[in-house]
This record gives sequence, structure tokens and C-alpha cells, in this order.
Amino acid sequence: MLIKKICSMAQSCDTKCRYKNDNDIQSSAIKERKEKSQRAKSATKSTSQSSPIERKEPIMRTFSKSKLMALRQCPKRLWLEIHRQDLREDSAATQTSFQVGHQVGDIAQRIYDPEGCGALIDIEAEGFNRVFERSAELLQSSQPVFEAGFRAGGVLAFADVMLPIQKDDAMVWRMVEVKSSTSVKNYHRDDVAVQSFVAHTAGVPLEAIALAHIDSSWVYPGNEDYRGLLKENDLTSEAFSRAEEVKAWITQAQAIDAEPIEPDMATGNQCWAPFECGFHGYCSRNDPVLEFPVSWLPRFSSARIEQLAEIGVIDLRDVPDAQLNDRQRRVKKHTLDGTVFFDADGAAADLEPYPLPAYFMDFETIQFAIPIWKGTRPYQQIPFQFSMHRLDTSGLLKHSAFLDLSGDDPREAFSAALIAACGSEGPVFAYNAGFEMGRIRELAECYPQMSAALLAINERVVDLLPIARERYYHPTQQGSWSIKKVLPAIVPDLSYDALDGVQDGGMAMEAFLEALHPGVSPERKAAIEQQLLAYCQLDTYAMVRLWQVFAGRTDLEL
Repeated sequence: MLIKKICSMAQSCDTKCRYKNDNDIQSSAIKERKEKSQRAKSATKSTSQSSPIERKEPIMRTFSKSKLMALRQCPKRLWLEIHRQDLREDSAATQTSFQVGHQVGDIAQRIYDPEGCGALIDIEAEGFNRVFERSAELLQSSQPVFEAGFRAGGVLAFADVMLPIQKDDAMVWRMVEVKSSTSVKNYHRDDVAVQSFVAHTAGVPLEAIALAHIDSSWVYPGNEDYRGLLKENDLTSEAFSRAEEVKAWITQAQAIDAEPIEPDMATGNQCWAPFECGFHGYCSRNDPVLEFPVSWLPRFSSARIEQLAEIGVIDLRDVPDAQLNDRQRRVKKHTLDGTVFFDADGAAADLEPYPLPAYFMDFETIQFAIPIWKGTRPYQQIPFQFSMHRLDTSGLLKHSAFLDLSGDDPREAFSAALIAACGSEGPVFAYNAGFEMGRIRELAECYPQMSAALLAINERVVDLLPIARERYYHPTQQGSWSIKKVLPAIVPDLSYDALDGVQDGGMAMEAFLEALHPGVSPERKAAIEQQLLAYCQLDTYAMVRLWQVFAGRTDLEL
């Protein structure tokens, strides 16, 4: 079954992937800090770069497509990818994207070769050099070819899908690059341009080239029928017209490779876009540690942060109040003063219309790039767990929960249990409630027999997040109102750090997949179950405690 394969891949940390998968305000204080930063950089410059590469003569390297993509992101990244790959540290999110790419690649082969008559070139089994020979041989045939390799013009590349087309008396080919994203990105266009250039230069009779990505609106019909999962975009004209651009990238890459030391580049947005760079930890090790970074300002765009940085403004103290809204000014003031803002009367007034009994609700969800349950969409957030606390008028607190680790579609049982847990009256509190309300609406659409009861819950939902944003701020929040920032500030005796195994939503997803793995032991599955229950329960208990503070109910022992 596909779920077994997906869960197996979730356990792997294999980082190889065939398919890869978004003013004039300079004061003396600013100048002082800028000069201090420049002095610090000068003092560390000799140690901030990798050791020089000793070469007796220039080396004309053949670059992989991924190396050219690294160049497009950052020249320094390219140099490090070539000479200091040992410094690279991929995050868990990056490795997850690799795993998703593998899954989409496997499905793509089934979609483009439903009869199973195509050929898959396995570089590990056949050896690097043999791949190019075998690719040339297979492109003389009339069968689909997967992972065909081309080497020409100083670049090598591997085509996800090559489909034969009979044109007159000759065989020509249509190339399809497969991505796990849900739309065409700018870097995909660069990717396809490189593929086109290498194939043409290698003499492949390439007739057309397309990019296929996941169609997020597609609904899985079940029975492992994935026809329609991928949506194609023809990029033939664009890709064919960019050969000179690709040549320029290759020339630039050769020049960067020949440099004895890495390019001197400051960290910035390129460290995160279009991909998180695995060298960021290395590149940022000598960056000045700011006491009050501008990034702590809420809803302060990266573009505005970059604009300020260009004129030397990187410290919260140097941002004029006139450029900030009321909430940003509040964050700035109380962060710099080290004081707490709490509008207790306002918070109590906000909650006054919602008397006890009250419910406190939180969901955990899983999403699959490739749906495994009938009637679900790619990347759909599917709830598999909830926690519910009920606080009655006497101050009695009761907890209930739902968690499905069977591997079956959890949504119907989840819906029935949620309806039962919410009762028929009283406010239902959530934190960032739009997420839970969205999932409830989806469940109501899926199960008409429970639609009225589910939508009735949404009518009772009250979001605690806007109250927190408007009425409370602690300097330790660092401009964030996530519950994991607000909770330890308001209720210091509670902490997610004390939890065993699962401490955030991402870890909950990973734990869920591990529990569904066919090879997991009963003991480990039981341990995961307890970790998930404890984590989600803390989320709703945290809301109870926040409500208590905001409502001014110090009379309740919770």
C-alpha cells in the first residue's frame, strides 16, 4: 500500500532526490553601531572564509544542474557546494522535501507509463559513466525513459521523464520535469532552461519540454488511481529561447569555481529563498548578534527589513516610531523597556460575553503531497487528533481527546467524537481559530449527515489570539504571539520543553507517520500515542490558563 511506502520514506534521512520538489533616518547611534559591526567584520575576516584551494592549473569542471541552481540562489553557495560540502547541514524540513520528491517521482512514473513498458535508469546500479551511454541507447528506442542522463556544454542533467513522439519518419522526444510544488515557480523556469540547453547540446532531438506539478484541487478517487494528480505547463518556447542565459551561468560558475576562496557575501534573503540553504549556519557564524533585531517587529515585511538594512538600520532602537503602527510601537517600547503590557480590563471585557461552561479546542493534522485516503486532496490538512477541555460554572475542569493511529481515514470518527465532546452550548475557545474552523467546514462538506452539528460548533468558536495580540505583550515574546511564546510569558510554570518526544506541530506530524509505519513495534507505537496525547492536551490546557488570566478569574484553581 502507498501509505506503507510513504511512512517508510518518512523514516529515511536520504538526502538524494530525483525530483525536487517561497529614509533618511541615520542617527549617530546608527553610525556608531554600523562602525562597530564593520570593525567586528574586519577583525574576523581572516577566519570567516574557508581555507584557500590550492591549484596548479585551472580546472574546467562539469557542473550538475543542481550546482547551477545553487549559483542562481547565491554564488557563495555554489563555491561551498563544490569545495566545502562538509559544512552543509540540511534541516529536517529540507530532508522532508527530498522525501516528498521521491514519492512524487514514483507516482509520476506510474502516470506517464501506465503499461509499465518504460525504462528507468538507475545511476547507483549502472554506474555514473554507463548512465550516459545507456541513456543514448534508450533514446534510440520508442519507449518512455525515466532519469535519462545528458552531459554536454559543461553541464550534466537528468531528465525526469522522456516521452517518445513519432514525427514524420523520425523519433523525437518530449521532456517532462516533475516537481512536488503546486504551481510553477521562477526557479522551475531556470531548471527547465538548463535541462533544455543540455539536451540540445548533447544532440537529443527534443521537440518539447513541460513542467508538471501537483494539482492541489484534484481529489483522489481511491484504488491508487493517480491520474490527474499532475498538471502540466508547456515551457517549450521559453526554455528553448534561454540557451545564451544558461551559457552565461556556466561561464560564471567556472569563474567562481576557480576562485581560491569563497565569495565574500553577507547573509540575507538568499539564505532562505527559493530554498533554505544548508550553509546558513556556517555563513552566519560571524554575523553580529543583535540585542534587539528589527525582525522582532510584528508584520514587518522582509522587504522593509532589507530596505532598512541597506541604510544601516538593523536594530530596533533605530527604527523611527513614525514608520510603525500602534502594535509595532508597543512591541518596540516594551521590548526596549523590558516591561510587560497587559490591558487586563480590556481582556476581561472581551471575554465577558462568553460565560461558562466553556470548551477549549485544538487539532493536530497531517498532510500528504500524494493523498492516501479517498476523497482527499494533495496537501490537504487532515485532522487525526483533537484535545478538548471543558470548564463548567463551578470551576471543574474535564478533559477529553481523540486520536486515530490505525492508518485508516480518521475524519469520520474524528467528526463524530468532536460533536460529542463539544456539547450543545457554551463558547468553544481556540487559538488562531481560523485553522480549526477551516477543518470543521471541510468535514461538514465531506459528511452531510453531520454537517449541521459541525457547523453549529463553528458558530460558537471564539478566538483567543486576537485578544492576546491586542491586550498582552511580554518582551520574551520577541514580537510573536504564537501560543508557545505567550504561554511561558503568562504562565511560567507551564512549558512545552518539558514534554517528551513531541513539542510542536511538526513533531506531531512526524510522530503520526512513525506510528503508522508497518515496522513500528507495539511498545514504540504506545509511547508515540502517549506523547501525542500529552502534547495536544497541553495546547488546550494552555488555553484554559490564558483564559483564566485574561478573564481575571483568579478565584479558580486550575
